[in-house]
Amino acid sequence: MATQATAPDQAFTYRRSPTAMEAFDAWLKEHGQDLPRHTEKWDVSRSDIYVEDKWQPIFAAMRAEAPINKVTESPYGAYWNVSTVKTIQHVESLPELYSSSWQYGGITIGDPPPDIDPAVLAERQLPMFIAMDRPEHTGQRRTVAPAFTPGEIAFMEAEVRERTAATLDTLPFGEQFDWVDKVSIELTTGMLAILFGFPWKDRRLLTYWSDWAGDVELGLARELIDVRHEILLEMGHYFQRLWVERSGAEPSRDLISMMLHSDAMNHMSPQEFMGNLVLLIVGGNDTTRNTMSGIVHALDQFPDQRALFEADPSVIPNGVQECIRYVTPLAHMRRTATADADLFGHQISKGDKLILWYLSANRDETVFDNPDKLILNRENARRHVAFGYGIHRCVGARLAELQLKILLEEMHKRRMRVHVTGKVERVRANFVHGFRKLETTIERF
Repeated sequence: MATQATAPDQAFTYRRSPTAMEAFDAWLKEHGQDLPRHTEKWDVSRSDIYVEDKWQPIFAAMRAEAPINKVTESPYGAYWNVSTVKTIQHVESLPELYSSSWQYGGITIGDPPPDIDPAVLAERQLPMFIAMDRPEHTGQRRTVAPAFTPGEIAFMEAEVRERTAATLDTLPFGEQFDWVDKVSIELTTGMLAILFGFPWKDRRLLTYWSDWAGDVELGLARELIDVRHEILLEMGHYFQRLWVERSGAEPSRDLISMMLHSDAMNHMSPQEFMGNLVLLIVGGNDTTRNTMSGIVHALDQFPDQRALFEADPSVIPNGVQECIRYVTPLAHMRRTATADADLFGHQISKGDKLILWYLSANRDETVFDNPDKLILNRENARRHVAFGYGIHRCVGARLAELQLKILLEEMHKRRMRVHVTGKVERVRANFVHGFRKLETTIERF
């Protein structure tokens, strides 16, 4: 049990390279020809359409012709595409029928290799509350929810603003730099370090672990599955040390302390502890990080909206919702049917995998006019489903919104106009949707 372990060896060395992207790119160069083929028209599990940013017309055609459809063969097995706001909200409103539980497959499209040893699989399963059904989900979510109440968000606002201002003040005007590294990663890993009470000098480990945990495509490279597990064990080792250090201390505001002093979470197995760490790290890092990058990329793509932002900062609060809709930093979530069901005329069988494409729903023409355009004053921007819907709606949504709002406010205060002037590298993934590199140059407006 997590609470029964002795203090880990503090001299342990934590690897920091290669990154998940570097490891997968190296594997692709050697084994790319061995990748399974995507042969079906609506098989949108293929990562090339996301790294090359050409997914939009594919999903637009799907929404028009077959908003719910079944892919019978893919590298991830058979699955149903669910692609509109109405259909996704319907599925998410029935959590007992359409399960999120790790016991049925969890929340991402991938499944374990079919030939993996059952004992090894049991050891590597990482339950987390987003991949649980009620009642387990309810108790564990309630444990961390107090960190994201309106009162806590208000308490953190001054620190978020101070850190955002300090980061922006380090940026060079007139010189090209990588916005992802200098701004998006720095701000989000710093926020995570504060939430966990994580040692500041090691905060970039949170980014490293987040990428290894969140890149679903690593499952296509059998050798990297083992490396991923080893790296997540290192993450668990580090956090286990923090757990032991705080086990004799008074309760505090950080997430480790909240879990430690919770009846719902203080007897977690090591796998469950690691699973919830992965959830909080990926949820708090990849999503906000990629939206912070997506915002400046979108404003560069739509100069009329950048002009609106520069002329009228009152559009920022609503603009944050629109940017989240437009970027959609997590492309999908998965559900698994626990019984036979009719889904708008489609016969779903018990055990079927359903992939809820948030990326598509946020471009749903029946909900959003001109959905492929960024419109900062869009009246119904808040109808986006980027945070999910129902009992699994993102617990940290308010904090993400605060970070993005403050970033735009502080950029405006400095009259900071960001141009994309160099390399743009997107994430090669069908789950995390965003940027690895975004070379920019800033000037004053």
